[in-house]
Amino acid sequence: MVDSKDVELSASNSAQDDNFKVTFEPDGADNPKNWPVWYRTFIVATASFSTTCVVLYSTSYTSGVPGIQVSFDISDRTIALLGLTTYLLGLALGCLVLAPLSEMYGRRPIYVVTGALYAALILPVALAPNYAAVVASRIFSGFFGSATVASAPGTVNDLISSKHRALAFSLWSLGAMNGPVLGPIIGGVVYQYLGWRWINWIVLICAGVSFVAFSLCKETYGPAILRAKREKKQKETGDKRYWCRYDNRTDGWQLIRTNLTRPLSMAILEPICLFWNLYIGVIYAVLFLCFVGYPIVFQEQRGWSPSLAGLGYLGIGVGVVLAVLSEPLVRKMIQMHRPDPVTGQIPPEAAVSPIWIGSILIPIGEFWFSWTARPSVHWICPILAGVPFGLGNGLVFIYATTYLASSYTIYAASALAGNSVVRYVFGGVLPLAGSQMYHRMGVNWAGTMLALVEVVLIPIPFVFYRYGWKIRQRSPLISKM
Repeated sequence: MVDSKDVELSASNSAQDDNFKVTFEPDGADNPKNWPVWYRTFIVATASFSTTCVVLYSTSYTSGVPGIQVSFDISDRTIALLGLTTYLLGLALGCLVLAPLSEMYGRRPIYVVTGALYAALILPVALAPNYAAVVASRIFSGFFGSATVASAPGTVNDLISSKHRALAFSLWSLGAMNGPVLGPIIGGVVYQYLGWRWINWIVLICAGVSFVAFSLCKETYGPAILRAKREKKQKETGDKRYWCRYDNRTDGWQLIRTNLTRPLSMAILEPICLFWNLYIGVIYAVLFLCFVGYPIVFQEQRGWSPSLAGLGYLGIGVGVVLAVLSEPLVRKMIQMHRPDPVTGQIPPEAAVSPIWIGSILIPIGEFWFSWTARPSVHWICPILAGVPFGLGNGLVFIYATTYLASSYTIYAASALAGNSVVRYVFGGVLPLAGSQMYHRMGVNWAGTMLALVEVVLIPIPFVFYRYGWKIRQRSPLISKM
C-alpha cells in the first residue's frame, strides 16, 4: 500500500498559524503558471528539444549498426543491437531514480546536472575502441538522459493550466514522438556520408545546446518553489514560524526511500498506472519493432541506401504532426465532456476520448504496412501506411500523458516515470527478437500478428473512459492529494 508520507502534507499543519503559511498569491509572479507566455513557451520548447535529443539517440543507433558490425567485427546483427537495448534499459532505470528526485529537489538542478553528465557520456561511445565500451557507455548515457524524458511532462504540468494543458503536451510531444522517427532519418544520412561515429557527435552538439538552454530556465516545481520561499522568509525575518504545506517532516533517509520507491509502487499498486503502463508499453514496443522492420523492408528487400531508407519513416512523422495539429479539434471534443458535479472541472477521463481514435488507427496502419511492404507494391504505399500509424501513436501518447498528469498532479513525474520504465523495458527487449521474427515469419505475417495484438488492446481506453472515475475514487494516493 502507498505510504501515507508520500503526500507531504504535515499532520501538524493544522496547528500552524495560517498567518505564517507560505503560498502562491493568485496573481503572484512566483507562480510558474503566471509567468509570461513567451518564457513558459521557452521552457516547454527546451524540454521538448532535450527529450527529442535523448529519444533520437536511441533510434539513430540502428542506422549505424552495419558500420558498428564492420568496425568491431560483429557478425550477428542481434548482438550489434544490444547498444539499443542497453540505452533503453538505462532510460528505464533512470526514470525510476531521477523523476522522484525532481520531486524532492526540484526540476532545474536535476536537468542541469544530468544534462552535463549525459553529454559527457556520449564521448566514450563516439571514441569507443571496442564494442564493450559502446554497450557500457550507452546504458549510463541512457540513465542520465532519462531525466527529461521522465520529468518533462511534469514540467509542462507545472507551467500550464488545465485549460491549455493538452495543447502544451501536444507541442512538447511534437519532439518526443518525432524523436524516434528523426533518429533513423538523420542517422541514415550521417552514417552514409560521415560514418557511425559521427551520429554520436551530432547528438553531443544537440545535448550541449540543451544543457545551455536548461541553465537559463528557472525552477518550475511548485513545492520546491514554496519551500525555497519559506526558507527565504525565515532568513529575512528570523522568524521560524513560517511554513508551507510541502515542508518535509520526515527523516532524511526515509524521505529518500519513499520518493525513490514511489514510481515503482505507483506502477504496481495504482490501478490507473498499472493498466495504462501495460497498454502504452505494448504500443511503444510495436513502435520500436517498426524500427527493426523498416530497414528490412526498404534496405534489404528494396535495396535502398541508408539515407534513402530513412525517408521511409516520414509517414510516421507526418502522422505525429497531424496528431499535434488536431489539438484544437480534440480540445473542443474534450470540453464537450460533462463537468464533474463536485469540482465543476472537466474530469481527467475526458482526455481518454481521443485515445479511442488512436487505438483504432494504430492497427489500421500496421495492417496496411504489413500487406503493402512487398517489393512488388509501389514504395509510396508502405510509407503512407505510417500516417495513420503515427497519428494513432501520437494521440495515444499525448492524451495518455495528459490523463496521468491530470490524475496525479504534483506526482505527475512519478506516475509518468513508472510509465516510462515499462515503455523502455518493452521497447528495449522486444526489438532483439524483432529481426528474427520478421525474417522467419515474413514482414506480412509478423506485422499482422502485431496488428492483432493492438486490436485486442482497443477496449482498454473505452473501459477507462467509462469507469475511470470509479478507479480514481479508490486510489489511496489520489484521495490523499
